[in-house]
Amino acid sequence: MDIITLEEVKTLLSPSAGWCVSLFMPTHRAGRDTEQDPIRFKNLLRQVEERLLAKGLRTPDVRELLQPAQRLLMDSGFWRRQSDGLALFVAADTFQTYRLPLPFTELVVIADRFHVKPLLPFFASDGRFYILALSQNQVRLLEGTRHTVDEIELEELPRSLADALQFERFERHLQFHTGASASGAGERAAVFHGHDPSDETKGRILRWFHKINAELPDLLGTEQAPMVLAGVEYLLPLYREANKYPRLLEKGILGNPERLKPEELHARAWELVKPVFAQGREQAAAQYRQLAGTERATIKVAEAVPAAHHGRVELLFTAVDVELWGTFDPQTQTVHVHPTAVPGDEDLLDLTVVQTMLNGGAVYVVEQDQVPGGAPLAALLRY
Repeated sequence: MDIITLEEVKTLLSPSAGWCVSLFMPTHRAGRDTEQDPIRFKNLLRQVEERLLAKGLRTPDVRELLQPAQRLLMDSGFWRRQSDGLALFVAADTFQTYRLPLPFTELVVIADRFHVKPLLPFFASDGRFYILALSQNQVRLLEGTRHTVDEIELEELPRSLADALQFERFERHLQFHTGASASGAGERAAVFHGHDPSDETKGRILRWFHKINAELPDLLGTEQAPMVLAGVEYLLPLYREANKYPRLLEKGILGNPERLKPEELHARAWELVKPVFAQGREQAAAQYRQLAGTERATIKVAEAVPAAHHGRVELLFTAVDVELWGTFDPQTQTVHVHPTAVPGDEDLLDLTVVQTMLNGGAVYVVEQDQVPGGAPLAALLRY
């Protein structure tokens, strides 16, 4: 799975030369459906080519623009390593793909800027979470949504605590055995027991955990998604001492994570993050309802767009499958909404969400009937 950060989304929103092609499609992780993914991709590229030609581009220029995307059709390894959705962004100065745990609907947008709204549930305040699985022999980082989980490749991070810190004394003094799980449900969870490690050994473990923690910003950027720790009871408080990640949950998954498949870790972690997500979403909706009808709340696009641009939106609800095409002029603060997209238009909901996120606001991308007030968006302003 690929990692995409809000900083990369911001880069995608920077001006590009010529037409910007945004392509989204569902993909499959395994099974015979994986054979259909390149075919579906080829058909979408043909659609892109036809639409670019209709916009007046010459055939050689279209082929040159799409050449990197056409090469993917021959890359069997690329198609074997898919997640739930593929996003492709192509312009004269840009070529970027992301394989993400989002089952995109097929969509091609060719406009003056990239269309990023299908990515936004990935960054929503209740969209995803992380699992950091720690053990003596293995360190794993997984990313989950309600229905999916993916393991993130840790290329720069040594996988083994034993190899990284040479845990000879730790291994001599701590025996490994299987004991009763904390849940009391009859499962057996791996735990350490034996002599309490020396301060020196604890210090070495702690130094290793500081190294792990130092690597996370490079992997995750300025992420605010909740993180769940998984590991034996002895290791978790040591990692918490080293941790700087702002949304590490108090509760963790106890036991040896080496024995758990990603799907098992996901199921246990989801039970921990689900009430956190629900509580946050309910509190946000209640906060909006409390201020509805005042100057701090709005369902008007013409008010929300400039407010988001200036960092005034504290929280935002927006409908996931609705598009509002139009223009926003930052100089005059003027918003124009059009019934259908015309040249120069952008999705104003997309713009509002991205600007809210980039300015530190909370965003909930939900179904239309879950947006307070029944409009395509509902924004609570900081001032």
